[in-house]
Amino acid sequence: MFTGLVEEVGRIAAIDAAGGGVRLEVACAGVLDDLPDGASIAVDGCCVTVSARTSAGFAVDLMAPTLAATALGGLAVGDAVNLERALRADARLGGHLVQGHVDAVGEVLDVADEPGTRWLTVGVPADLRRYVVPRGSLCIAGVSLTVARLEDGRATVGLIPHTLGATTLGDRRPGDRVNLEVDVVAKYVERMLPPVVA
Repeated sequence: MFTGLVEEVGRIAAIDAAGGGVRLEVACAGVLDDLPDGASIAVDGCCVTVSARTSAGFAVDLMAPTLAATALGGLAVGDAVNLERALRADARLGGHLVQGHVDAVGEVLDVADEPGTRWLTVGVPADLRRYVVPRGSLCIAGVSLTVARLEDGRATVGLIPHTLGATTLGDRRPGDRVNLEVDVVAKYVERMLPPVVA
């Protein structure tokens, strides 16, 4: 479980394909404390397992289904990624409940600047739109954000200067692919409700 509050921006140091999967090596420093082999870590919002520590950071092994279902398969050496260690039970929950289970890959549709705010608009796939509501939570590339506007499958979020400086979202441009995770509470509520009969 995560919060969507990015702890560090790391860089992809190496990518090695093997047996239909990929080993990513991530260069970082801050998240290495209390990050043993086997620990869960969110890389751009995708929960993965630390396979090994490396001289520059850590490595994770990604299976083919993970590569197909997330934006991680499109990473290249040198790319920046948002990193967050798993939530401790005694920590504050400052963002929202994030599982690191990517629901879909969305596309950045627009970026617009205003004084003090950058507006980022992403396309939300049709099958996820019912879980996204104005002023609700949406996790984009591992960052917990509040939906400011929602129209025609487009979710717009505001990025404050702190978010722009502490995450990779300040570098996102139209056409970029980003991991999306909708609010897990909405999915469970829908599952528990009886089907609507028309």
